[in-house]
Amino acid sequence: MLKLQQEIRMVCHNKENVTEEDLKKMTWLKAVIKETLRLHPPAPLLVPRESSEETQINGYDVPKGTKVLINAWAINRDPKFGQNPEEFIPERFMGDTSVDFRGNHFQLIPFGGGRRICPGINFAISNIEMMIATILFHFNWELPCGIIRDEFDMSDAPGLSVRRNEKLYLVPREVDHTI
Repeated sequence: MLKLQQEIRMVCHNKENVTEEDLKKMTWLKAVIKETLRLHPPAPLLVPRESSEETQINGYDVPKGTKVLINAWAINRDPKFGQNPEEFIPERFMGDTSVDFRGNHFQLIPFGGGRRICPGINFAISNIEMMIATILFHFNWELPCGIIRDEFDMSDAPGLSVRRNEKLYLVPREVDHTI
């Protein structure tokens, strides 16, 4: 989080707030968001589909009219799409990578793909970028007293939406940007 705060504060130096123009310069922010959505898609199972014809997938017969669920959570963690798929490594989205979550790269489909891609994807991404950048620009964050970072369980609880096994509370500390 410190590296992300440094990028945000460097881009927004001597400003009161983060702007949309600032967001375009924040490559690390975009990589962190992609990696977060890869590991924790908003809906682990995408909208159900129905097969329009009889087909075969990985040796399994799929009759016409079969309801099919796509497990985005499992696809995003498939080792064939990158090393250490269970680890948070935003660097995998830095450099010359053009992987995005607009449905063209099936290793990263938190919003689905094709004709049934989430219609609010642009709104969601704009808001996520602005919200995270603004919060990290204006505040330093720390864990509450007694919580040790390396001992805190950040694993997911199973369900239709993604949530933590343990509740996470962050304590904001306002930053004086005039210094």
